[in-house]
Amino acid sequence: MLIPPGGGPGPHAHAAFEESFYVLDGEIEVKSEFGTYVATQGAFVRIPKGGVVHCFRNKTQQTAHLLCTVVPAGLEMFFTEIGKPVAAGQFLPPPPLAEASLKKLQTLAEKYGQQVFPPDYLQ
Repeated sequence: MLIPPGGGPGPHAHAAFEESFYVLDGEIEVKSEFGTYVATQGAFVRIPKGGVVHCFRNKTQQTAHLLCTVVPAGLEMFFTEIGKPVAAGQFLPPPPLAEASLKKLQTLAEKYGQQVFPPDYLQ
């Protein structure tokens, strides 16, 4: 995953799968119900099964590079369905969180075993 400055997913949870990140380059701020952690190059972050609400954000001016794994597989279909293809290294601006786009995100997230929470949920 390449996470541009200011990028990262909003608060979400997934009870049926485990997610982990290894920070290859840069840093991300990870928030969960248990606190906040700044993961820098070489850090490993594990989100266990069970539905912990979490999010992360790149608060730096450098693109962060993460190796992400999800077990069991299948979440990649969520990204295929919701994403738009771009050239390597190119990033689209985040979509506006209008009611219609938020509803679409929530519907697709639920289809792939996730819950989406309001942007300020973990503040």
